[in-house]
Amino acid sequence: MAHDSRPNDVAWPGARWIEIDDLRLTRGEVTLRAARADDAAGLFAVVDSDECWRHVAGRPSSPDDLVRIIDGARALGRHMWVVLRGDAIVGTTSFLDVSVIDARVEIGSTMYARSEWGSNLNAVCKLLLMSHAFDALGMGRVQLKTDVRNMRSRAAIEKIGATREGVLRRYQRRADGTVRDTVMYSVVAEEWPVVREKLNSRLD
Repeated sequence: MAHDSRPNDVAWPGARWIEIDDLRLTRGEVTLRAARADDAAGLFAVVDSDECWRHVAGRPSSPDDLVRIIDGARALGRHMWVVLRGDAIVGTTSFLDVSVIDARVEIGSTMYARSEWGSNLNAVCKLLLMSHAFDALGMGRVQLKTDVRNMRSRAAIEKIGATREGVLRRYQRRADGTVRDTVMYSVVAEEWPVVREKLNSRLD
């Protein structure tokens, strides 16, 4: 019989949802705002690399192709942010798999400029997004997924304090046509204060 990790659980209220169109999440010089079609050229320059797309399919072939992705994202349940450092576009990330009734959201489709790898950018973005999810929206769970082979991404997720839950086998196609196993991580509401403190301490 599976172990019940929360035997005294009580009813959790549903979350609420705020469309991201007019939101700006900011810490220091980093800002997240809704991606727009006029971001496509700058964002394409950031994500047009084999390193960004090694673990996922769907690479855009041009800025116009990326405009179609931005315009069509919401119909696919993807709420797409552009990441700015100052006035420069340095990446993108998204809210996915939003379930208000289950108080759950996923952070994914995250790509940063190569120049930002190893910087504090991922910690800032995760702090902003999880603060919004838990504190503003009332989510009970934030999940993150990555390719089992993507050791850089796995290390970054584990560094923020997310819990590894398991592996989803043969879950998603890579750019080369192979089908990847995907590692699932999460942060739940009960863990959020500790994770928030850990992220803040990294950024102070």
